[in-house]
Amino acid sequence: MLTRRHIRTKVMQSIYASKHSNKESLNNEEKFLKQSMQDMFDLFIINLNLLISIHQRAKIYYNKSQKKHLATKEDKSPNLKFVDNLLLQKLINSKQLKKINDQRKLNIWDFDDEYPALIWDEIISSELYKSYLKSDTRSFDNDKTFIINLYQDVIAPNDKLYEYYEDKKLTWIDDLPIVNTNIVRFLKFIPYQAKDLKFPDLFKNDDDHEFALLLLQKSLLNEDEFSNDIVKNTQNWDKDRIASLDYIMLIMACCEFSRFPSIPVKVSINEYIEIAKDYSTPKSSNFINGLLDKIVKQYKNENRLNKIGRGLI
Repeated sequence: MLTRRHIRTKVMQSIYASKHSNKESLNNEEKFLKQSMQDMFDLFIINLNLLISIHQRAKIYYNKSQKKHLATKEDKSPNLKFVDNLLLQKLINSKQLKKINDQRKLNIWDFDDEYPALIWDEIISSELYKSYLKSDTRSFDNDKTFIINLYQDVIAPNDKLYEYYEDKKLTWIDDLPIVNTNIVRFLKFIPYQAKDLKFPDLFKNDDDHEFALLLLQKSLLNEDEFSNDIVKNTQNWDKDRIASLDYIMLIMACCEFSRFPSIPVKVSINEYIEIAKDYSTPKSSNFINGLLDKIVKQYKNENRLNKIGRGLI
């Protein structure tokens, strides 16, 4: 689920948060980083729970319709295609999802139930939902396609939901695009014959988890060394005049150049250029690109570019 770029972003955010708090210590930063990464998986589960809560709202809606004093024929015999959706049933009946929710206490929609209700109101007025009810096709694949389209077109773009996540946990806004992508991928590959759901791991492998912690540790423990290299290569500048996020990204890139033998130089440079485009000033990506080129030349001349294998320099 977590890509290397997202891991780098999490490390950057952890260092930034530490430098703007009164609790600057490696132990605190490691805790922040671990929690930030776990929060991303929690958001993934919370969004699956949202689908289940919307399903519950649908059941309540149709039960109330059937009990209207002046119920129409349509009210008395509603189209329950959404309530009976086969993919939603997989989520609802998942023992593994229930276990994760019990362990992590992620059933937030039991308390903040106005959001599933708000989104349900949007769903029933959408052309996508009306078209789904009218269709005579009944199959697991058809139900799956509808839920995926519903998530992409109605749920994920919801402004109120976005604001809710932003208020709930600031880092979730950065996590949301990759979580949404993973939700769609997860739903897409649920097989009809599956007895239970298999959830993605937060990390692709153990190396990625280790990379996150080592990048944080080595960047901070060697900051003075890398800071001197940055100042040496910025004429008429000092580190206090460099944007805070740019400085952190430069420290991390120097760390990768000299402390991570298996990561190609070009990969490190490209990653921080792209992160700068998303998180820093309009001029930051060009500034970082130019400065890292100078630092790489310096490291080569001083035999400090620690890379093993072909094509890594």
